[in-house]
Amino acid sequence: MTRIITQEEKDAQRVFADAVREYYAALGIAQPLALVRTFGCQQNVSDSEHIKGMLALMGFGFTETPEDADFILFNTCAVREHASDRVFGNVGRLKSLKREHKNLLIAVCGCMAQQPHIAEKLRESYPFVGLVFGTHVIHRFPELMLKALRSREPVTEIPVEDGVVAEGLPVCRDSHFKAWLPIMNGCNNFCTYCIVPYVRGRERSRAPEDILAEARALVAAGYKEITLLGQNVNSYGKAEGYGMRFSDLLRAINDIPGDFILRFMTSHPRDASRELFDTIAACDKVSRHFHLPVQAGNDRVLKVMNRHYTREQYLSLIRYARSVVPDISFTSDIIVGFPGETRAEFEDTLSLVKEVGFTSLFTFIYSPRVGTPAAQMPDPVDADTKVAWLRELTAIQEEISGRISARLVGTEQRALLEARRDGYTEARMSDNRVVR
Repeated sequence: MTRIITQEEKDAQRVFADAVREYYAALGIAQPLALVRTFGCQQNVSDSEHIKGMLALMGFGFTETPEDADFILFNTCAVREHASDRVFGNVGRLKSLKREHKNLLIAVCGCMAQQPHIAEKLRESYPFVGLVFGTHVIHRFPELMLKALRSREPVTEIPVEDGVVAEGLPVCRDSHFKAWLPIMNGCNNFCTYCIVPYVRGRERSRAPEDILAEARALVAAGYKEITLLGQNVNSYGKAEGYGMRFSDLLRAINDIPGDFILRFMTSHPRDASRELFDTIAACDKVSRHFHLPVQAGNDRVLKVMNRHYTREQYLSLIRYARSVVPDISFTSDIIVGFPGETRAEFEDTLSLVKEVGFTSLFTFIYSPRVGTPAAQMPDPVDADTKVAWLRELTAIQEEISGRISARLVGTEQRALLEARRDGYTEARMSDNRVVR
């Protein structure tokens, strides 16, 4: 059941924030500096923006130089082993800095920190990390910060609190024209390879009036791209019974007066409906890009993954979408070398990729996650074979991507200017392709 954080609870955190200010003032530090490093998905980026908002409330400025920082935070990802290894490597390099800078507080938070065995490893192998907290207590960050500053021992807070929704947290956005807008958190799908439901908890959605109020404020502030976030945005509102489905929410935000692009991620194919594609077709501000992770192209593998759809059901969605939104662009995620996957089954994935014609793919070699069913499954295919399969898939996708992009040469497209790098201007089109 969803629990909304009360105003009294939020007021208490402001008291803790003031106490943190006073703590640093007593040390003679007028404005302490924080460095925040974010790993993983866009939801983590959004969480870090709220953490930075709370840091600003506590009187912090920001730096990108570790030697200048009074507080260093790693907001972590648990989806793949590589991301965890990077965090441990980055944390380990701070040991000498902590020795030189006694008042430096080092913290690790996010999905990786929510796992008990990771929290234990941080306690045992990285005792100079003063604060470890999980995904369910971000709204209590000022309280935890103060506790860690006053404590002689590391502070760890990783409770399981499914259903927590905290509105009105301060936010310090990374961009002045692109904004993340979380609409829900958690996941109920329990794919056998995925740790997300265990570290993010069950699905809970924000109230539509709160989402719409934030969207209107972003448009009024001049933001030109708004991306709705959720582990599975298609499931928006199911548990709470708001009477507004995700397609309804899209229409409502699309109807806000203003000139902006509306994006969303991520979608699960089992919950993607024809109604959703009809909505995209009818909404002029919704981008023509749809990230729809397929993970594999073979029915047996999809079943063992607990994905709840077949290859043909996925392809049927793609065909319908293109019938109502001819210019739609699809991207996807694919896991290579899932436990027990055979060469013939992998070739089914290759054939699906060729049939769909994705604009781009996010491809990964299967990475076992402690606590997931797939981590206990037999995995007879060796690592070198999986690497070879990944290269084969990548080569096919690169050829497809090049062919799709070549068709756009000489055309005129509406795009959002994002950056200037190396003498080039970069812009992102509605279908999510970047033009230099």
